[in-house]
Amino acid sequence: MKSHTSISTHEAKRIAKRLLNHWKHKFEVSETETMFSIFMPETTVVLTAEIDQLIVDIDTQLEDYTRIEQVVVDHLNRMAQQEFLVAWQHTA
Repeated sequence: MKSHTSISTHEAKRIAKRLLNHWKHKFEVSETETMFSIFMPETTVVLTAEIDQLIVDIDTQLEDYTRIEQVVVDHLNRMAQQEFLVAWQHTA
């Protein structure tokens, strides 16, 4: 299942970088200037930082994909120190 959402923020790069650093001790990660990837077992999270938004793409083999979506959003909220409301779009 693939999940996609965009979060309106002017701090996309800072938030993505903080989450990458938070998870790099548990998972393999990679980063470019604007793209931050986290490779979990059965799930890949890609954060793309744009000027006024953070694009979040999740590609998972887990049946309960809503749980990983919530884990990612909860962690993004913590890294940003604010609450984001997200609407996920899904493709198989």
